[in-house]
Order: sequence, then C-alpha cells, then structure tokens
Amino acid sequence: MAETALAAIPEPLRSLVRGTAIVVEEAPDDEILAEMGLESPWELTGLYRGVPLTQKSVGDVPSAPDTILLFREPILLEWIETGEDLFRLVRNVLIHEIGHHFGLSDEDIERLEREE
Repeated sequence: MAETALAAIPEPLRSLVRGTAIVVEEAPDDEILAEMGLESPWELTGLYRGVPLTQKSVGDVPSAPDTILLFREPILLEWIETGEDLFRLVRNVLIHEIGHHFGLSDEDIERLEREE
C-alpha cells in the first residue's frame, strides 16, 4: 500500500523523492520516541530521516540515504479512530514526511494533502 500511495502523490513532489527509501515498521522504537520527546508510540505515524534539502550543501557527504519511516500500528490505530480511508491516510503521512524533506510549511503540506 505504501508503494501505491507513493505513486498517488502529486507528480512534482513524487519526482523529487526518487531514491528516498520508504520503510514500513510496526511502531517507533524507544530511541525514536526519546529523540522526538514522545511518551507513546501511538503518537507517531511517520518520520523523515535525513537532512532536509533546505539544510543540505553541495559539499555535504551523505552519511546515510534519506528514509521515510511509516509506522504501521499507529497508522492503523488512527484509521480505526478516525474512520478515514486507509489508503488516503497512508498517502497523507507520506506527503507530510516528504514535505519535511523539502522544508515545507504545515500550510503547504496540508495543501498538497488535499490535491488528488
């Protein structure tokens, strides 16, 4: 579903993240929760790992590939609690995390989530 959802995001955004790994994990681990200042793994549906383009320099040597983590259990819990379409929810989590990669504002991310 993550691959299909990635294919369904707006093309301008999708073409800019080619080569970014998308990894689905069950839930965020304790290290991620501590890093994000969260107490519950249910609070985090996705996470962008890497250096946002707004902070990258041509001289930077990449230490690891950019990665978007999707957390299956928190996504499913949000789906159950909100009744939102699961595919749309996964797509919006991807758009949100990709938006972080580009340093987009929350307003810009919300606009992209509304696009079909």
